[in-house]
Amino acid sequence: MFSEDQLRSMSEHERLSLLRTLVAMSSQVSAPDPHAERRRTIFLVAVVICCIALAAWIGVLAVTLPRYYRAGGWRGAWVGFDLAELAAFAVTGWAAWRRRQILIICLVVLATLLCCDAWFDVVLNARTSGFMVSLLSALLIELPLAAVAIFGARRLLRSAYAASWLYRGQPGSVPALWRADLISNLPGNHLRDIFCAPDAASPDAADSAPDEAVRGAGSRDGVSRSPGGSGRAGR
Repeated sequence: MFSEDQLRSMSEHERLSLLRTLVAMSSQVSAPDPHAERRRTIFLVAVVICCIALAAWIGVLAVTLPRYYRAGGWRGAWVGFDLAELAAFAVTGWAAWRRRQILIICLVVLATLLCCDAWFDVVLNARTSGFMVSLLSALLIELPLAAVAIFGARRLLRSAYAASWLYRGQPGSVPALWRADLISNLPGNHLRDIFCAPDAASPDAADSAPDEAVRGAGSRDGVSRSPGGSGRAGR
């Protein structure tokens, strides 16, 4: 077992190497799903198809929809939407109070609902006596709350990625979220790679990392370690 003085005598690279190896040895990471890459490809193709279909549908609606329309179920639509918004607020508050990771998803959902609320309030009240009230409500209440939720989710995501960045031993500052790699268990990007240096992702390199750290520490404090783990003074 290392003493605190030995750990402090290590270089930053040696400590990170030792940390990555210890975490990798103690983590119960499941094997990557062999079908995950195929599901990912199917999902990406479906997203592209949906984008094309939705773009065409928007054009159809822009040409065929009437300018004015008398809707049925108006009360039910808005009451149901506000109930969904209330549920989002409640779950977000619970997740924040309990400090749950699902808070990130809750904040994104809440921000989306608030933006939708602002949009439909303003657009559906255009050319009516309630337009100014809807506009002020959107600008002063709904959109600011949505911005707070989005920035909160961004901050939490960045904090979570910064932790993985530390375990990976990457140099420099944490990249922006839009440039950060996705952490997943897809082939070629295993979860266990988080705990390996970029040039030492193989099992042999990971196994040799603690030995290098031990040798580095021992060379400075005069302590050598036998294969059995016993230490002897080198003085």
